[in-house]
Amino acid sequence: MEEQERRAPVDPVQGRLPTSMWPGLEDPEHSRWYAERFRAMARSGQDLEGESRLVDVLAPRRARLLDVGCGPGRHGGHLARLGHRVVGVDVDPELIAAAAQDHPGATWLVGDVVSLDLPATGVTEPFDGALLAGNVMDFVPAEHRARALGRVAAHVVAGGFVLLGCRVGRGFTPQELDALAPGAGLVLEQRFATWDLKPWVPDSDFAVSVLRRV
Repeated sequence: MEEQERRAPVDPVQGRLPTSMWPGLEDPEHSRWYAERFRAMARSGQDLEGESRLVDVLAPRRARLLDVGCGPGRHGGHLARLGHRVVGVDVDPELIAAAAQDHPGATWLVGDVVSLDLPATGVTEPFDGALLAGNVMDFVPAEHRARALGRVAAHVVAGGFVLLGCRVGRGFTPQELDALAPGAGLVLEQRFATWDLKPWVPDSDFAVSVLRRV
């Protein structure tokens, strides 16, 4: 538990995190509701592992994987159970506590993606791949997104992957990702419309992008 409780560096301003718009930072009840929502979905038998199944396809066996914006840990927890070595990072301490409770097989750290520096916490080995599931980048203010993407890429080995999901019409879009990727040392390899690899078409509602670190 000592490693799981370690905290990654953040950029505090008067004790707050202006680089994140996640509502749980202002309202811990929202975070508790969010964690319980996914626990209830899991108990009801809903499939919550589509994103992590795709990561498992992309990754070598027993890979080192970074789950960015991990929330209560459903993806990283699944990947750890599959035998991967997982570090999950989220800006919300409530969600990290839920992840550590429900998925003890991974390492869970509180950290801000904009200032992510895992070697400073003692996690020095780079990752074979990173996942940003759902709409993680939506909660990073636009002026910080280039740095956030760069910090994720900096933790991935050359030739490793960054798998990122985003909505098409609002928030962090595929167009913004394509504009920022070269500056982060990433190239687009594949794009799909869903996590189960339905083909990408311009009028898709969602985009799943596979990028490679060059």
